[in-house]
Amino acid sequence: MIWLISEVVAAPYKRRSDPHRGASRRSWEMKAHDDPRSNQVLAALPDDALRKWLPQLARVDLALGQVVARPGVTERHVYFPTSAIVAMLSGTEDGHSMEVAVVGNDSMVGMALILGGGSTPLRAEVRAAGVAYRAPADLIEEALAQPGPAQRLLLRSAMERIAQVGQTAVCSRHHSLEQRVCRWLLMSADRGGADMAITHGLVACMLGARREGVTEVLGRLQDDGVVACSRGHVAVLDRPRLAQRTCECYAVVAKECRRLRPESAVA
Repeated sequence: MIWLISEVVAAPYKRRSDPHRGASRRSWEMKAHDDPRSNQVLAALPDDALRKWLPQLARVDLALGQVVARPGVTERHVYFPTSAIVAMLSGTEDGHSMEVAVVGNDSMVGMALILGGGSTPLRAEVRAAGVAYRAPADLIEEALAQPGPAQRLLLRSAMERIAQVGQTAVCSRHHSLEQRVCRWLLMSADRGGADMAITHGLVACMLGARREGVTEVLGRLQDDGVVACSRGHVAVLDRPRLAQRTCECYAVVAKECRRLRPESAVA
């Protein structure tokens, strides 16, 4: 379960001490995630387009580690996460992989359909379990064939993904591991909440880094009160200070997303 907490939380675990408050929050989150408009792409659709899409959207629960798209396999569906987070991974023949993009409630899984490739060289793997809405490929293809707001929205979503992939490549080559970890935490918090069910090893896998290096970075951030780490969890406590310790790549991608979809809630 991914908890939604404020940008700066001095004592996150005190907020969980009241079981009634926790139950109320969980109930609110479940209702929010059951609304397709919790996904920013679906929320940005014109009302008439959304009414047409809704009967063809299927609510699905995505499990941690579930693969929803594989390299070279024609995509039959797209996924619009509301609470799930999906990592787009590029791999090598010897089994190594690295995250080149992260998809949450800001976007969709299935860009190959928009770009006309049919299949993708990337693997889409669920990194945080949660809810998504699945749409058939022909719904997207129909929207792309008809000039209008829905077509423009989908094409701009593809541009956002291209911007993220390109900036991730630059970041991986030129910036320190601490900056990359901070960027990764900020992007994940934007898309799924500030308390993440994640291990140090999985963070290392996403960044193409050594686990020991990630553990050292998270230890420093925890000592400084920026994050709180427990077994299988990392919680962002002080978002402004975390943003100060990352590189410019986070802001570059966020700015491009705001430019392409100014009505969205991209941080």
